[in-house]
Amino acid sequence: MLRLLSIAVLAALVTAAPVRDGVTGKYVEVRNCDVWTGPCFANAEVNLTGKHAVLGWKVDRGSLDDVKLDGLGVVAVVAASDTLGVAQAGQAKAVLIVDRRASSSQRDALVRLAKSQAGALLRNVVSVQSGAIDLKACPCKNDACAVLNAGVAKIETRCIDGDHDKICGNESAFYPPLAKNVKVKAAVAVENCFNGKGIDQSWKQSGRRSAYVGSFQLN
Repeated sequence: MLRLLSIAVLAALVTAAPVRDGVTGKYVEVRNCDVWTGPCFANAEVNLTGKHAVLGWKVDRGSLDDVKLDGLGVVAVVAASDTLGVAQAGQAKAVLIVDRRASSSQRDALVRLAKSQAGALLRNVVSVQSGAIDLKACPCKNDACAVLNAGVAKIETRCIDGDHDKICGNESAFYPPLAKNVKVKAAVAVENCFNGKGIDQSWKQSGRRSAYVGSFQLN
């Protein structure tokens, strides 16, 4: 009898434990400073720009804590105290846009996914909104073309042209991506805009070497 009770208790604990089945999908981010640049240009922009960013995740397949997220997306709009990629003097604040098709449990899981991937940038979420989220990778030579449409936040990228997009000739991926567990390439943001509420600034930029495009994977 004691053995049967032990097995039953163990089974209950296993059932109740959070299960992370793994999640894979597309990822894109853009900020309002160049990420593919030379040190001289980057240093000239520090704490003058680069304090705002949009990050987008679109799940291809997978579950987080036993909640299936196939086809759903989440977007984070970040306003930092200092240029993103350098030491921060204050706390960032963020708005999250969660796929409006998500159920309550999926919505919570998508928020956890974004927070786990962006770390300190999403510790202070001031608003969680819902909306249509569409993130597509566009076939191109260097796999750096994508379009994100989240209503108030939009990104469109193209591949970097090694000749056309060079300025100083010493460019590289100067800043690392803002999210963990991503495989990305630097790209040009043909469009980078945010015109929503929740943070104190809206913007619309184009033609900056300010994006990363690729994929993410959580095991």
